[in-house]
Amino acid sequence: MNIFSYKLDHDFGLAPNPFWGTMTLAVCKGQIRSNKNLKKDDWIVGTGSKKLRMLDRIIYAMRVEEILPFDAYWNDPRFECKKPHLKGSLAQIYGDNFYHIVDGKVVQDVSTHSFDDNSPNLIHLKRDANGKNVLLSNHFYYFGNEAPCVPRELLSICCNGRGYHYRDISEDIKTMFVEWIESNYECGIHGDPVNWKQYKRPEMVLPKDV
Repeated sequence: MNIFSYKLDHDFGLAPNPFWGTMTLAVCKGQIRSNKNLKKDDWIVGTGSKKLRMLDRIIYAMRVEEILPFDAYWNDPRFECKKPHLKGSLAQIYGDNFYHIVDGKVVQDVSTHSFDDNSPNLIHLKRDANGKNVLLSNHFYYFGNEAPCVPRELLSICCNGRGYHYRDISEDIKTMFVEWIESNYECGIHGDPVNWKQYKRPEMVLPKDV
């Protein structure tokens, strides 16, 4: 089992997207999504950063249960709900199911990764498409703005630099981390995305199936 860990500089509910019962990582972190050593039952862990004022806190953790290419994700009726609706709720606005294949090329549907005039943002497209795959999990813990501190004895799970790490996380730490999070928290959503606080909107109550 591998644990791929990295820091989040922002958290809008897009990457990862924890809504509608399944956590997905479909955009950003392309080097993790395309890593040849990534396999089912590995874990992805996103921790807070100084920018988020949540250093050494767990924003989310997911056990990878399914790995799909973009087109399979786009065409799967289970994830129609993950396609963005820019005039909907924040959970709908930040849908991550907007890449698919046309004439052999990855295209970007209208989304928060598009330009303001809804035209494709080729910088985002190239960066996201390099990831090749979408990671999915029903066994996940999303904390967002309620992110708990990583226990001192597990701090080596956190990535101290840019990018991500996994090779230097010891087997003991991997086992201890999984036991800690599974023993202390229930799977599911425990908080709102950190950056939602910037929206001048009433506090949202998500539907039970979100």
